[in-house]
Amino acid sequence: MSDTREHDPDSSELSPEQRLDPPNTRLINAGIATINDMETLRACVAYENTHQSRTQILRRLKWKAEELREDEE
Repeated sequence: MSDTREHDPDSSELSPEQRLDPPNTRLINAGIATINDMETLRACVAYENTHQSRTQILRRLKWKAEELREDEE
């Protein structure tokens, strides 16, 4: 089954910085929730590891990765 989310233009409109550095946690949560592909997720993890390394954000990204993998099955 083909996954069209990989080519969804909305999934990569925001940069990792825009997703992970807004002024409040609600916007960070929304930024993570709208990640629809592993490429965007990997970019966000790399950005977070390089700039902030916040354990809570990395944990949310891990949960999102698990969700994306489940959706692929």
